[in-house]
Amino acid sequence: MSYSKEISKKLNELLEKNYDAEKGYKLAASKVKNEQLKKFFTKQAQERYDFGHELKSEIKNFGENPDKGSSLTSDAHRGWMNLKASLSGDKDEAVLEEAVRGEKAAVDEYEDVLKEADIPASTGNILMKQKNVIVASLNEVKTLEKMA
Repeated sequence: MSYSKEISKKLNELLEKNYDAEKGYKLAASKVKNEQLKKFFTKQAQERYDFGHELKSEIKNFGENPDKGSSLTSDAHRGWMNLKASLSGDKDEAVLEEAVRGEKAAVDEYEDVLKEADIPASTGNILMKQKNVIVASLNEVKTLEKMA
């Protein structure tokens, strides 16, 4: 596999995860009653949409094509979030718990890609910026969870 294909494959995996997170946050916004949480989840969905565009652009810079769609794992996660929210007496708290779980997984995925020695500095900068935003989001979700 060529250098550009290898990097694009890694970026496409992150792109897929961002598609998934965007959909998950939209679902979360539709499930919660608290207006502050709705705004937070809507903002997060937009951020992930923006991340996706940055990743698509970076993939195209390597002369490759960005993937479309979402992963089966995230479809299952959204299904679990839906089920958990519908069974829980406190839907907002259940959705927040799932958001924390999803954000922790996203941070781990970004860190795995950032550890790769073959990631160009410009790509690494984009990924580090996105990871830092996700870490900030995770901290905010934890704070919101304590308040819920």
